[in-house]
Amino acid sequence: QVQLVESGGGSVQAGGSLRLSCAASGRTFSRYSMGWFRQAPGVERDFVGAISSTGQVIRYAESVKGRFTISRDNAKNTLYLQMNGLNPEDTAVYYCAASGAWIVQTTSTEYDYWGQGTQVTVSS
Repeated sequence: QVQLVESGGGSVQAGGSLRLSCAASGRTFSRYSMGWFRQAPGVERDFVGAISSTGQVIRYAESVKGRFTISRDNAKNTLYLQMNGLNPEDTAVYYCAASGAWIVQTTSTEYDYWGQGTQVTVSS
């Protein structure tokens, strides 16, 4: 089992920044590739970004490329998502997730463990 707890969400104005964190406990964090997903009301959960277990491979959704940066600190068992240039379309609940797959995954069904989510609200 891996327990994941997100933090850092909040309300910002368009153009602002937020940094989300995801603290992991339980099984060895460094063995898992990690992902960020988001879900707005009435919409399916969407892929945001993912990072391999070592941090060497990173993928982003096209909608966040150049604005969001995913990173991890395996010594601190923590995953991060730096979000810059936020716009109202980024408003959603953001979830971190852990996958035991060997390669970075972009689909939610490939993830085994999920956090409870943190709300991000961007006003215009």
